Amino acid sequence: MNIDQFPPSDDDEVDENGYRRPSKSQRKKDSHELQSLGDALVAMPKERLADIGLPESLNDAIEEYKRTKSFEGKRRQMQYIGKLMRGCDSEPIKEAVASFQLGHARNALALHDSERWRAELVADDNALTRWVAEYPESDVQKMRALIRNARKDFAAAPENRSGRGFRELFQFIKQALEGQGRTDDDGDGLLDVGDGED
Repeated sequence: MNIDQFPPSDDDEVDENGYRRPSKSQRKKDSHELQSLGDALVAMPKERLADIGLPESLNDAIEEYKRTKSFEGKRRQMQYIGKLMRGCDSEPIKEAVASFQLGHARNALALHDSERWRAELVADDNALTRWVAEYPESDVQKMRALIRNARKDFAAAPENRSGRGFRELFQFIKQALEGQGRTDDDGDGLLDVGDGED
């Protein structure tokens, strides 16, 4: 909000003290931003919402939104959530939502990294050498057996594939990456990046 004192003009909305108020379009823009933030809040799990420390009325409104089935009811409830958010400080909420979304993006990236490693290991024998160089603490013998099973599964006719070899290899890779501290181990929605030592 701009509270600088300006000489009144026909276009400005000025209060009784001579201060310029936000225009109607600015208020609408702010309202839409708060509704967008509300959209992000209703997408968050209940446990994360509790960690943010939202006012009780806002928490209740979010729960009511999640119970509402009709489109029009959801639209109106979202407007109500935006209205409630005008009365509270939105910066900590924005930070918490951004942190949650960043954690999900990092976890998705970690899954893509696991999928990429699996594809490389199944397709290329040299990929195992690269894997061992990057993750020397891995059980190489078990990794070779999993790669062999995944390749057998891939070589089978499509109707005879079980997918088990691919799944087991993926889980092994994912656990190895978790051991390096590259995934969400504590369930807080944030990817924990570290050197693998606790």
